Amino acid sequence: MSHIKTAVFPVAGMGTRFLPITKSVPKEMLPLIDKPLIQYAVEEARAAGIENFVFVSSPEKPALDDYFRTNYRLENYLASRGSTDALRQVQDVTLKPDTYWITHQIEARGLGHAVWTGRAFLRNEPFAVLLPDDFIHSDRPAIGQMIDMHARIGGNMVASMDVGRDRISSYGCLDVEARAGRCLSAGLIVEKPSAAQAPSTHAVIGRYILQPSVLEHLENAAPGVKGEIQLTDAIAADSAKNELWGYEFEGKRYDCGSKVGFVEATIALAMQREDLSSELSLNTSRTAGFSMVA
Repeated sequence: MSHIKTAVFPVAGMGTRFLPITKSVPKEMLPLIDKPLIQYAVEEARAAGIENFVFVSSPEKPALDDYFRTNYRLENYLASRGSTDALRQVQDVTLKPDTYWITHQIEARGLGHAVWTGRAFLRNEPFAVLLPDDFIHSDRPAIGQMIDMHARIGGNMVASMDVGRDRISSYGCLDVEARAGRCLSAGLIVEKPSAAQAPSTHAVIGRYILQPSVLEHLENAAPGVKGEIQLTDAIAADSAKNELWGYEFEGKRYDCGSKVGFVEATIALAMQREDLSSELSLNTSRTAGFSMVA
């Protein structure tokens, strides 16, 4: 049984990098083949033993609630046609009403503010945060790997990977003091430092396990980088009370907040699906041959 029972999903962003489609379709609802990004994040959390789901959204996004609540008309239609596989798929993605909540971040004030907005649904115990933009393809759920380790060492834990000096300015950055296997002991966390000032190349990726005391630091947090309430600043402030760990997860991370990363993730998933991979490989070969002739 997981000791982490609740996960927060910050999904209030406007998704401007994917306009014009995000004018009417929320970014977290964009599909990787046949499931939206948010569903992959929820499945990852569920597979890790998380039972409660808090979505920090915005009033302009009714599609999120429509997706997770029961659609009786659709289910009755599928049942009447004997479409048992399709009915099972629809029921599998439905969340029980007493296990999920949607709260609204009215102002775009940053990731830290989004997490703080979900505070009413968080008990006085550690909780997880998952950013659906970061799709992590792995045999074991990335957040599950972190939960297992967190049960042993506690503190605040962030997913981490080495992104190199040329890309570190786009991420939160860990000041790594020591390493033990996949765990990085960090004395500091800096939001989007310049390449020259970055204390390392170990970036923070969108998975967190946080102590409830982090919410206290978010309560009266001053705006940080880009004038936003930064979650990394609150985690850093809490390091006097709780040790800060980075965890280098097993798996491949795709930045689905970018178009290139989104396409790469789609291709990777398609190539691993039996119903798609063989035909996709054949079509790719045909296209390559046609290009050579052309």
